[in-house]
Amino acid sequence: MNQIKKWSSFINLFCVFTLLILLLDKKDFLVKNGIDAWVLLIGNLVLFSATALSFYISQKSLKSTNPNSSVRSLYGSFMIKFFLVAIAAFVYIMVAKKNVNKPALLICMGLYLVYTFMEVAALQKLLKQKSHDAGPKNQ
Repeated sequence: MNQIKKWSSFINLFCVFTLLILLLDKKDFLVKNGIDAWVLLIGNLVLFSATALSFYISQKSLKSTNPNSSVRSLYGSFMIKFFLVAIAAFVYIMVAKKNVNKPALLICMGLYLVYTFMEVAALQKLLKQKSHDAGPKNQ
């Protein structure tokens, strides 16, 4: 049950963003503002996948008793996430060439920040729980 609780906030966030994009696309709000819904949907999927991978690596590293290993894994997970997102953006820009949808890319950048803040908050909660569990035992 605890594993599901750790991941539910990420899954809920992904579902809310996806439904919001689909709803705004259905109401033609995105088209009226020159925003490509497909770029947002694929960007949301890439960001969710990269965040899930990064969170998984970071979560595993917190179980290590070696603090150096934990720090290396946390930095590594951040770098993996950053480069996966940068590569996805680069591929989109190369494929779209002059038809790059800048408003959608800016929204995806905002989504990146939201997913990153959510990941950091979840990791802080896990660290707090770990330090609380490792605290002095009452006798």
